[in-house]
Amino acid sequence: MGVKDCYAAIPRQWKFPKVIIYLFGIELLIEIAALALYGIAQPDLYRTRLWQEGSDHGWNSNPNSIIYDYANYRPVHTPLPWSQFVTNFNVVISVLALFILLCKGIMYICHVFYPIFSTFIHSALIALYAVSIHAQAASDMSDPDHPQPGAPWYITKSCGAPVKPSLQGYCKQAKGSFAVTIMLCALFVIYLMLSIWSLLAPMTRSAIRNRKLSTSSEDAEAQSQRPWEMVQVQPPPTPGTTGGLKSPMTPRTTAFNTLSGKMGGGKEKKSRMGKGKGKEVVRGPDGKVPLRHHISMGDQVYEGPSGQAS
Repeated sequence: MGVKDCYAAIPRQWKFPKVIIYLFGIELLIEIAALALYGIAQPDLYRTRLWQEGSDHGWNSNPNSIIYDYANYRPVHTPLPWSQFVTNFNVVISVLALFILLCKGIMYICHVFYPIFSTFIHSALIALYAVSIHAQAASDMSDPDHPQPGAPWYITKSCGAPVKPSLQGYCKQAKGSFAVTIMLCALFVIYLMLSIWSLLAPMTRSAIRNRKLSTSSEDAEAQSQRPWEMVQVQPPPTPGTTGGLKSPMTPRTTAFNTLSGKMGGGKEKKSRMGKGKGKEVVRGPDGKVPLRHHISMGDQVYEGPSGQAS
């Protein structure tokens, strides 16, 4: 099988084309919200403030630990959920996902957005957003006195009291960013499932069709290999018999049969005259045949003046 055959064997039709269009619309709305939330948080609008708020309540480490590390010439270790990497990474993947969405829409309109392409694209997007979810929900164990074994406090706790009123709005934004990330990851999983389904559905139908064809061919082969004595052979019907074919009649054949019948009739009359089967010839007193014998002679045989039957 060559490259062209492999390419031709790849399914190009979606199982549910209208569902893909609806998913495009939903993804566009979520992507715009995610890009807005991630852009607002960059570079450090509320990340350090939330980190400090959690430290004041004893929920996580203290941001000042970085200053102590610099002062004591120790390796600086920033907990992953409070690092600048998470903020920048979220902005990058949101811009990339929005660009890919525009490309997907154009490809779909041009009928070249095949399920096989969607499988690779959304697998990569799922991996990127899974990293973002892991980074946002990572633990903070840098301070043994105030460990944070699970997700940051703005995810696991309420944004109300005892949080400062000035930080409650930022807390909700951070919580919304995490929720949007999960929604996009779930949406890309749905894309991937539909892509795989669209790829496997034609193969399943082809396998069922091939199984039916192989079964029918096996039955035909088994029937052809049966012993001859077990097969009832019906002889062809004999032409001219009851239930058989009728003798072919053409205009030429009809003409010859008619001519043969006239000639045969004349010969039969001559033979009957020659043999003399006792048929009485009625003549008048003058030896001629009456006129009525020309019209209807019944069982009598007409005999002309020359003694020949006419």
